[in-house]
Amino acid sequence: MKEVTRRETLALGAAAGAAAMFAPYVAWAAVEEANALIAKFTGGKAATDGKITLQMPEIAENGSTVPLSVSVDSPMTKDNYVKRVIIVADGNPRPEVATFNFTPRSGVAEASTRMRLAKTQNIVAVAEMSDGSFHMTKRQVKVTIGGCGG
Repeated sequence: MKEVTRRETLALGAAAGAAAMFAPYVAWAAVEEANALIAKFTGGKAATDGKITLQMPEIAENGSTVPLSVSVDSPMTKDNYVKRVIIVADGNPRPEVATFNFTPRSGVAEASTRMRLAKTQNIVAVAEMSDGSFHMTKRQVKVTIGGCGG
């Protein structure tokens, strides 16, 4: 086993300090990117709470496969239906998780999938309605192990 010199120890410490100094900015950037993604989806319009049900576990024991189901309360008629739903994870390196497209022929606005979560974070679902309005809901999921970050 090689002995580590004082110079190597100091260099390693400096590198670790620099990495720790910039780590908070990575998380902040993910939240900002998620908010920008939602603003782009809504065209800058405000989204109201309600109409969306987001079912997910409160605690995910394994962040690499977290189930989610989303449904939007809508009659799904020709004049009143859900056009799209976007799912965003504000703590993931890439916040856009999924986009589901619907038409009146869909019958119901429901979808299920599994997602990967890097850490404890908020999951946001935003629905675009046929009348141009937007609805949103948010849920925090606590990740105990696994995930994108290991």
